[in-house]
Amino acid sequence: MIERYHPFRHQFLQSGSKELQIFSILAQSFFQPFTLKDNLMVILTALTAGSGLGFNRAMLFLVDEDKLRGEFWLGPASPEEAASLWQILSTHEIGYAEIIDYNRKLLLDENNPLVQKIKQVSFPLHSPQPSLPALAASSREIIHVRDAFNEPLVDPRFLELINVDEFLCIPLLSPDDIFGEIILDNAITRQPIKAQDIELASLCGLTAGNYIYVTKLQQRIVEMKKQAALGEMAMFVTHQLRNPLVIIGGFVDQLLSPDLDEKKKMRNLRIIKDEIARLEQIMNRLTRFFRIEIKEKVPVNLREIFKITVETVKPLIKSTRINLETEVEPGLRHVLSDPVYLGEALRNLVENSLEALKDRGLVRLRAFREDEEWIVISVEDNGPGIPEILKDRIFEAFTSTKERGLGLGLAYVKRFMEASGGFIRVESQEGQGTTIKLYFKAG
Repeated sequence: MIERYHPFRHQFLQSGSKELQIFSILAQSFFQPFTLKDNLMVILTALTAGSGLGFNRAMLFLVDEDKLRGEFWLGPASPEEAASLWQILSTHEIGYAEIIDYNRKLLLDENNPLVQKIKQVSFPLHSPQPSLPALAASSREIIHVRDAFNEPLVDPRFLELINVDEFLCIPLLSPDDIFGEIILDNAITRQPIKAQDIELASLCGLTAGNYIYVTKLQQRIVEMKKQAALGEMAMFVTHQLRNPLVIIGGFVDQLLSPDLDEKKKMRNLRIIKDEIARLEQIMNRLTRFFRIEIKEKVPVNLREIFKITVETVKPLIKSTRINLETEVEPGLRHVLSDPVYLGEALRNLVENSLEALKDRGLVRLRAFREDEEWIVISVEDNGPGIPEILKDRIFEAFTSTKERGLGLGLAYVKRFMEASGGFIRVESQEGQGTTIKLYFKAG
């Protein structure tokens, strides 16, 4: 006998120990498609929720240059609001999205007195004589304050803001950075803050700090990839444009020579014309690649677009022993797409297959229903297949096995399919050919 359980829960765990409940909230929330601020809201929810740690209120300060600036203040403004707040959030039907939506509305409410106050405050992070709350972040320490009204290290402005005698400061850290601070209190119930609560709250702080660190690291990686891609693209485009420009320049110099006979002048002009056409082709392909925008999908007649594709590539199969076949499943007439982009995608794929076959072989263009949800257009060939070393890179722009190829064909098709709401699959083995399948939503 086996038992199966889904690893992701829709609701927060509302039974078991306090530790289990809070880690259920934290662990599950980070698998949701939320923003950084939404996930920080989840952590504040875990700290203030009745079935979490149960602090009455939680402030979030984030580092902004050299200041600790107020971001969120989550919690009730009165005992009556406190009683109803977790009753709403702890109902059986409520899940992560509802919790986030509820708290987001709460924190965006301009009439919420806590929201009005927190957005107006900031504290210097690196003052010569640091005070609370900034002291906890700058010293990288958890600070538990009792008898706050008589504590000289508490900034009077902060004391006026929080207006409680006991609170807890949790810095949000990574090994090298300070990201902010969470401040917790029990302003409504006046319950004392216990050692166990401090330990659990500190783990929440570590989780929040690590999450901010990972998010910022991911943002840096994405930015670095963008910069690297831009650099690679600039080098590639420069290389592609340089060759025809150098050729044009050389033949123009010859044309300026008074000794060049008419026959060579005509030859040079033809070469220059061909290279200009090549430049136009490069620029057109780059423009199409970067401007994929499907505004409206319409029914595209499959037989008609197959016929147009075949006519377009006919010059490539003249004087070869390549057979180009088309097949549309009986009863299947249309696919929802953009006819211009789809035609360009099919031409790219068929041209790739024809070039791989050189002068003999078979290319088959097919359309069929995979199932009730998906319609597939496939381009199959019995050519040499894709080299193993390139399989993981075939959809990257500027990756090509062709001497004069731009390496935009498959990258273009992939971008087109993503814009269409579909996807692309490639099946290929060296020596046994390649099949590329385009999946479109049926209906």
